[in-house]
Amino acid sequence: MTFPKFLVIATALLFTTIGVLAFFKTGKTSSKVKTEATPIAVAIPILLEREVQVATQDPSPPQVAKPAAVKEAVVALATNSTIDVSPRPENIERDRPLPNTDRIYQLFNKGEPKLPFVETITYKSRVSWLKGRPAWLSDYASHYSSSRHFIARSLNGKPDYLRQNIAEGDTFNVFRKDKNINFHLLVDTSRCKLWLYAIDVDANKRFLLKSYQVGLGRPDGQKASGLLTPLGKYSLGSKVMSYEPKMEGHHNGQKVEMVRIFGSRWIPFEKEVTGCTVPAKGFGIHGVPWAPNKAGVLAENCSSLGKYEGDGCVRLATADIEELFAILITKPTVIELVNDFFEAKLPGIEITE
Repeated sequence: MTFPKFLVIATALLFTTIGVLAFFKTGKTSSKVKTEATPIAVAIPILLEREVQVATQDPSPPQVAKPAAVKEAVVALATNSTIDVSPRPENIERDRPLPNTDRIYQLFNKGEPKLPFVETITYKSRVSWLKGRPAWLSDYASHYSSSRHFIARSLNGKPDYLRQNIAEGDTFNVFRKDKNINFHLLVDTSRCKLWLYAIDVDANKRFLLKSYQVGLGRPDGQKASGLLTPLGKYSLGSKVMSYEPKMEGHHNGQKVEMVRIFGSRWIPFEKEVTGCTVPAKGFGIHGVPWAPNKAGVLAENCSSLGKYEGDGCVRLATADIEELFAILITKPTVIELVNDFFEAKLPGIEITE
């Protein structure tokens, strides 16, 4: 073989070898990039979808993703890392249906159906348990451990708590004196929801009356709960307040119009019962703050419901807090705050009929 021919063949083999090596190197690099990049594109939608499912499985208005989930997704994008989307204990329970009912009307209904721990009575100005003077609505409220607001709603046939005019022969509902009734509020901090239960202590029975949407405290990674809102069981106190526009008081050292801070009602936490992450003092249940609307009229602002924007208390819409106020304030009540509904330790056997 002549030298020129040998040179041509060697050159061809050299370029062929370089091409093959370049092909395999490029393929390997592309495969590696694809393998590393794919989890970010797939994992984040899966995580966010999991949080959206929490809202769509429950009939209440949709909620935003939990702050922790959003933070995790942002960190993953920034660090080019993947997110663990395997089932987690806190998310497994979210696939189970949540109770949802409204039996409040059975508290105030003077006909049937009626809850077994309320009764309808007829007003008489002269009663055996009060001698020497006529009985007023406030006397009936005290005798039957039923708030005047409770009696007024039943008396008026609608959520009108302030009109308390009464006449001989009028009928209204009260709590039965032969029933030992407590109330239990359950707050799920991950869903911004509250459930109201009535507890027949002697019969060891509980009745779910209604569920409500609430607003809670801002996220705070330094707190055991992850929020300014605490966890644990607290008893509610008797230093309740009812506010109207132009009523002023002191808050954080300043004189303010109270409805702008606490809405129309305030029910304080009183004592720690069990598992409490912070002391009870300073916390409570109240209405959403009122603010001037587009017409310049002072009205409730419900934009914080379902969100984490408060200083730690539990906020409810005005109609909801006024309803709870009427029901709770004359009976022993515990509020239990948990991360997840299914972590709760509810008292009694549930009665659904």
